[in-house]
Amino acid sequence: MSKSQNGKNQHVVPHPDGWAVKPEGAGRATRVTATQREAMEIAREIAKNQGSERIVHGENGRIRQRNSYGNDPYPPKG
Repeated sequence: MSKSQNGKNQHVVPHPDGWAVKPEGAGRATRVTATQREAMEIAREIAKNQGSERIVHGENGRIRQRNSYGNDPYPPKG
């Protein structure tokens, strides 16, 4: 059932009480914060610890930023 990555991707999404950090596929938020910046920091720490991605959504729900902290499936070519 789980993917071949270490942890679940962490999504920063709008929430009625501010912003939420939700693991991918989870029904409930790990944390709810007043600001998007605070939720982004929490999600970054979790993603770094789990070797997964942080995915930030805008107020409209669309993805606006992705950061990979593990084995990047699409590493930059250089």
